[in-house]
Amino acid sequence: MKYEFKITGFGYYLPPKIETSQELSKKINKSNEWIISRTGVKERRISEIDVDAMGAIASKKAIGSKLAPDLIINASGVPKQTIPDTSVFIQKELGYEGIPSFSIHSTCLSFITALNVAGSLVESNSYKRILIISSDRGTRGRNFNESESAALLGDAAAAVYIEKSDNGNSGLIDYAMESWPKGAHLTEVRGGGTNKHPQDKDTNHDDNLFSMSGPSVFRFALPKVHTMITDILNRNKMHQNDIDLLIPHQASSRGVKAYSKFGGFEKNKVMDIVEKTGNCVAASTPLALCLAHEKNLITEGHKIMFVGTGAGLSIASAIVKL
Repeated sequence: MKYEFKITGFGYYLPPKIETSQELSKKINKSNEWIISRTGVKERRISEIDVDAMGAIASKKAIGSKLAPDLIINASGVPKQTIPDTSVFIQKELGYEGIPSFSIHSTCLSFITALNVAGSLVESNSYKRILIISSDRGTRGRNFNESESAALLGDAAAAVYIEKSDNGNSGLIDYAMESWPKGAHLTEVRGGGTNKHPQDKDTNHDDNLFSMSGPSVFRFALPKVHTMITDILNRNKMHQNDIDLLIPHQASSRGVKAYSKFGGFEKNKVMDIVEKTGNCVAASTPLALCLAHEKNLITEGHKIMFVGTGAGLSIASAIVKL
């Protein structure tokens, strides 16, 4: 599985409003020290605009002066509303008309899975210029009665612009994804669909809020992620040292640091932004990518590994050459 493409545009939006863990501590009845020790998050951003406006800001930066995309993919964790698709609202904010738009939804893994889908569409010449956006307001769904998960979430948006590679020397090297439904109850929002419909008498307020058992997810996913990383490197005759930068989903500080502690990657090769942004759901991975690009940590020819966990319970990994 190899798809030739080039990431030619990067853009992100971090809301200006910052909520420190000291400020949050009053809402969840935990100390600042407790929050930092359990999550590693010292501050997170709180957006005062919705996901479509956030996504449009990030997208405009990614598009720049280039041609309008001929496909828009929304790769976010939570939609603006159930119907229509969030990508349509983002297109409206961008001022476009008539561009095909849809979502790829695999919760926190949406950006990684979207890279694989976009790569296949460019490779088949179905589309030439694809915009991928991940925009999430995780703080809208916080349950302050679940202290740890409420302390993790933050808001952000990020986007990339993908085109067919001219030299055939960049794009997706490999991709893998696995899902285990027995872990579905570990991370969920029960409401909003047919399961806990708003009209059902037994649907309560908490059903519409984010619920997660972080420690259980960590224990469940750790050995599976380790196996996936080993397998994808081995089948491409690569080693951890061949990866210029590992960009994990910013699930938690413990989760990110596990890649250097247990995964064999050098600490300085693991992109870690969770302390200042929190877990921004699907947007956390492309946000980390865009910040790495902005800081000149990655450049043309570099090999990047994306990896993460998502509700389902699912894990995914992709190796991309810039």
